Amino acid sequence: MSAPARATIRPGAEWRNWGRSQRTRPEFVSRPTSADEVAATVNFARDHGLTVKALGAGHSFTSIAATEGVHLDVGALDGVLAVNGTLVTLGAGTNLYQLPALLEPLGLALTNMGDIDRQTIAGAISTGTHGTGTRFGGIASQVRGVTLVTAAGDVLRVDADENPELLPAAALGLGALGILIDVTIECVPTFLLHAVERPEPAETVLHEWLQRSAETDHFEFYVWPHTTTALTKSNTRLPGDAPQHPLTKFSSWFDDEFMANGVYRAIVAAGKAAPAVIPPINRLAVKLSGNRDFTDVSSRVFVTDRTVRFREMEYAIPIEAVPDAVRAIQKLITDRRWKVSFPIEVRSAAADSLLLSTASGRATGYVAVHRYWREDPTEYFREVEAIMVAHDGRPHWGKLHNRHADSLAATYPGFNEFLAIRDRLDPGRVFANDYLRQVLGQ
Repeated sequence: MSAPARATIRPGAEWRNWGRSQRTRPEFVSRPTSADEVAATVNFARDHGLTVKALGAGHSFTSIAATEGVHLDVGALDGVLAVNGTLVTLGAGTNLYQLPALLEPLGLALTNMGDIDRQTIAGAISTGTHGTGTRFGGIASQVRGVTLVTAAGDVLRVDADENPELLPAAALGLGALGILIDVTIECVPTFLLHAVERPEPAETVLHEWLQRSAETDHFEFYVWPHTTTALTKSNTRLPGDAPQHPLTKFSSWFDDEFMANGVYRAIVAAGKAAPAVIPPINRLAVKLSGNRDFTDVSSRVFVTDRTVRFREMEYAIPIEAVPDAVRAIQKLITDRRWKVSFPIEVRSAAADSLLLSTASGRATGYVAVHRYWREDPTEYFREVEAIMVAHDGRPHWGKLHNRHADSLAATYPGFNEFLAIRDRLDPGRVFANDYLRQVLGQ
């Protein structure tokens, strides 16, 4: 096969995601630097009967970005492309960790962020990345426009003025509708967060879940298996010119690098070798973690540096169902006598109107479980998933799950509308892969 003149395509090599849960060897890899080169790559793939998938940071645990055809690396499509008031257009390959340096000079910030910032903006919105806060949606809910290349090789603008009917699908499109070139996000003025992190009795936190989620701008907590303790994080929004009281360099290093990454890496490795040590280690961990109070720029509070590899499953359920679901997971771990070193993570989000958003049409609680990447998560995740399905759960698109299109269609009011838009933009399934066949059907 001969490559198109306007796109740099080279032979593929083995690709693995960050969590080491997926690997593939695409036939070709492309790293375009412009919309024309993206279109040329898509045309090349389509004309040769290959699929093409956008590749960002590889931080999804599912195979949503995998292909044996052409991997299109969006990394060169980055940076701020345009600013119009609070609307900022970013290249699709812009990593979230780049945003503070790009947005703070503009006096702007993302409304909300998750605790990991390795993803590209295109990957984050395409998989439904979110933070926490009952008044705030996921990052995709802040999208006001996108530019993408369709299966026909056409460059399509989708926003309030052009093709607006496509935006509820394209803002969170799973990579099924085209290759994103740029994303327009509605930002907010720079703000600070006053962070309070405390260990508390887990049952008290579960009992107060709805109240505290409603009263706190950004509330989340972690329940450690084999303990009765939850670590709570309560973040309150403050104006950008409010006094700052950041963590000292030593405190930040000790808590977030030495303890959370260095020591914790040794702990989970020890737990893999000798599971019996996990319960006492977890009990020690909750005594050494949390219990701090500081105020800093929002991005430095939202984001946590995580270098210990893990695998994750996360489900979105009605917000009021969270306490019962978490209690059921705790009971499951106890009854099965499993030794689980990672905590159960709980967050929330406002309802939105995106067709495939996990928060579509309902206020949402998120419950996530993890296993160390060298451990087999299959049985744990399968049994937790059954609990989540019983609560009308929706799996995070970028995190491990076993759901299929027939069951997912029943929980998403906009599922069939999304499929119709997919048929319009990619009738030949140029952007398909095994994962999309699983969750969207043939």
